[in-house]
This record gives sequence, structure tokens and C-alpha cells, in this order.
Amino acid sequence: MVSSADAVAREAAWLTAFDPADGLPALHASQGGPFDVIQGYVPRTPQQRRTQLYVIRQRLHEVRTAHVRRMARHHFQLRIVWPSSSPSGAAEAPQQALDDAIELVLLRVGGLMLDKTHGGRFLSVAEDPAEVVVDFADPTDSLPNRADLLCTVSYAADDPEING
Repeated sequence: MVSSADAVAREAAWLTAFDPADGLPALHASQGGPFDVIQGYVPRTPQQRRTQLYVIRQRLHEVRTAHVRRMARHHFQLRIVWPSSSPSGAAEAPQQALDDAIELVLLRVGGLMLDKTHGGRFLSVAEDPAEVVVDFADPTDSLPNRADLLCTVSYAADDPEING
């Protein structure tokens, strides 16, 4: 039986997984992706000067689909932390690198053609509502202090219906 308590771990596992045969991009640096850290939940002391992606559940919404049927809808937020420094010293380079990384995240969240279950981990992901939202923090706040660029990616995932 699927537990709503492990939804963050399931989604983090999907974002970390990589199979070169499926055509989806790798996200973790160990597999050639842009992120040094991909994990569920934000740690007490995040790493410094590393590209980071954290899976957070913003909301859990139980949808009653019938008198005795219910479905858990998880509203995920990916919190992305991106160092604003670059070897060239140009502020534009890390902003473009973040945009490139977001493109890969969107492909990974979109999943496989005709399979929006994230490898069977959910009933569907980013299907109800059928949207993924990316919000970028204003870089002018972080660039003068050589702080990190920040953005969030939000979407929902549904678990299979259960009796209850």
C-alpha cells in the first residue's frame, strides 16, 4: 500500500534516477547533471557554493473521489539553490546556467512519453492540475553579495485511490 508519508522520498528518488535508455536527462552531477545535491527536505546546514535541489511537500490534500474512496494529492516544491559566482566573474553566466538546469528539471518532471507516473511512484504527476510553475527570485538581491540565486518549481502528484 502506498503511504503519503514517503511521497517526498519517492519524488527525490525519481529526480535522482537516471537511465540513459529512457531519453530523460540526468540531474545529479555524478551522472552528468547540473546538481551536486538532490534530496528530500532541506537540511539544517545546507552546503555552501554547491548547486542544490531540495524536494519539499508544500501541501497534502486528500481528495474524496467517492463515499469510501480517497486520493492523496501532494503539492511539491523543488527549492533550487544556485551559486551566483562563475570562473569568468560575469553575473550573466550563472543565471544562464540556472536557466539551463531548470530546462532539464522540467524535462525530468514531465516524465516519459505516455507515462506520467514517475516510474510507477505515483498515479500521475503534473497532470491535475496540468501545470508546472517556476518562480525565480530577483537576482539583483543576491548578485551584489555574491549570494546564491534561488528559484522554486511547483507541481502536484496524485497517489492511487485507497479505501477509507
